[in-house]
Amino acid sequence: MNCWVLLRLHSGDLRISLLPLYCSLSLRALSSRAITHSLRESYRLLQLPDDEASGPAEVKEAYLRMAKLYHPDSGAPTADAALFSQIEGAYRAVLTQISRQKSVSQYNQSLEEEEEDEDKVKRNAPQHRHYLSFEGVGSGTPSQRERQYRQIRVDRATDQVLEYRRKEMEKAAAEEGAMVTRDARLRSKKIKITQAVERLVEDLIQESMARGDFKNLSGTGKPLNKFDHNPYMDPMTHNLNRILIDNGYQPEWIVVQKEIRETIAKIREELQKVRARLGEPMRHSDTLQWKEHCTVFADELGKLNKKVDNFNLIVPLLSRQMVHYSLKRELEKILKTDQLLRQKKEREKEMMQDEQMETARTSQHTRQGFITWMQNLLK
Repeated sequence: MNCWVLLRLHSGDLRISLLPLYCSLSLRALSSRAITHSLRESYRLLQLPDDEASGPAEVKEAYLRMAKLYHPDSGAPTADAALFSQIEGAYRAVLTQISRQKSVSQYNQSLEEEEEDEDKVKRNAPQHRHYLSFEGVGSGTPSQRERQYRQIRVDRATDQVLEYRRKEMEKAAAEEGAMVTRDARLRSKKIKITQAVERLVEDLIQESMARGDFKNLSGTGKPLNKFDHNPYMDPMTHNLNRILIDNGYQPEWIVVQKEIRETIAKIREELQKVRARLGEPMRHSDTLQWKEHCTVFADELGKLNKKVDNFNLIVPLLSRQMVHYSLKRELEKILKTDQLLRQKKEREKEMMQDEQMETARTSQHTRQGFITWMQNLLK
């Protein structure tokens, strides 16, 4: 029997056995194909060699280097939004090419390992090869056995996923139970502390009453003054708030707001005085002193912005929240105020000079008129 007849008889088996080989050859051809013009352009934009020898780390490093140069928000003089968009597209294209090459190489390696295993099996026990494939699962023709084996693998994967979900749910339930126990412990501890503080305060009040500390208070034994009624608030809460206000109590957020305003006014005034002491225009030594004071001002402003964050957390109204103080805006405001003050001083100086000149001119005219009158009188 010639080879052609053998190929005709075993065409089905040959088609099944040659399919992985055909896929392997196709993928190898795809991986070994020269890079296209667009991919070469992507390598050129990232300033990388187009020999596909660069790894993901090198590509990422090149992308970060180009982003520092061309990103619109980098502040560099070479910033260009259109060029950065092209660089970002090139970065994604190169990463896609690298991942595709990696997957192709892994697939080729797995196919080679499978071919080696099949060759080893065929050499060791060729008469039992139809029992060694598909893990010995299924019955019937090779295609039927392959379908049965795939179904078994799907069922096995489903079982593994369900088992993983069950373990994750048990783990989450255990963590939730631990959190509930910890919260209950903290809550009971807080209640105990609160009760202890209340007992301590009550004991101190009773001791003060026993010593007679409350007998000399103004208004003792007299009814409380009636306050204006607020229909939108509970009368007890309204009266308590009025009592606190009359005795000088202020909420915490009002105190913090006052501290922030006083602090910003103080550091502004100090920096304004420093700028007023320096000349106009500033010399080199004056510029160095100004930079040092600006650095100190920036540190104080950073601390003040932290206070602003704390204030925004405790303020009851959203409209009362504050924004951060900007160093650039504050310096521009101080420099502008200094220029206005200097211009005002110049105008005042000019006005004083004009007044002096006018006074001198008037006195001169008066002296000349007196001399003329004396001359006329002597004639």
